[in-house]
Amino acid sequence: MTQSNRILSLVIAGALAVAAPAAVLAQAAPAAAPAAGSTAPAGSPSALVLSNSTRILATLESRRAEFSKDRGALRQFIASEFDNIFDRDYSARLVLGVHGRGASDADVKVFADALADSLMQRYGSSLLDLNTKLKVRVKSETPIRGGAIVKVSSEYLRQGNEAVPVDYLMRKVGTQWKVFDVMVEGVSFVQTFRNQFDTPLKQKSIPQVAADIKAGRLQAAASSN
Repeated sequence: MTQSNRILSLVIAGALAVAAPAAVLAQAAPAAAPAAGSTAPAGSPSALVLSNSTRILATLESRRAEFSKDRGALRQFIASEFDNIFDRDYSARLVLGVHGRGASDADVKVFADALADSLMQRYGSSLLDLNTKLKVRVKSETPIRGGAIVKVSSEYLRQGNEAVPVDYLMRKVGTQWKVFDVMVEGVSFVQTFRNQFDTPLKQKSIPQVAADIKAGRLQAAASSN
């Protein structure tokens, strides 16, 4: 598995970049700060990334032995973090693309839940393999569409390796910023899965494809490696 695909696995494992790999920030606080001259006001997307990361790492490290023995507890932990930060239904509509036009909220939710569960089963254990020498630097926040969307740009660095750019697209849901897409080296999570599920969705209904995902007949894969 390539370095970028490895990081993508970790990204997905912890609420798609905000929870898992960013967790190493707690042991690399200076590297985790926004780029020179910028700030991360309380409640901003960057601040959310940073605050989540320290909490996630503390929990992961304190419960690592428990999680290694009890994967059910690990899955529960990941699912909780995923729900806290990830806008799964909005992201699912983007993944569905043209197939989601006119789809009911119920059908989208069934697909979103099946996709999320598949991702957690496939990548959840990657949390236990976090390289504590991996450092993360939040570089910038860029408002898009008049500020309705914000892109948080970061870099993942490991000694002796080139930096891997990871960007999060976030939007405000109520009063909270939530992630709906992640890009690793410019490759979009949403676009990857939109391409992956396009053919099945041409052949079957959304609930049928969701059932196939839930049953393991289809698997959400971040890459082919």
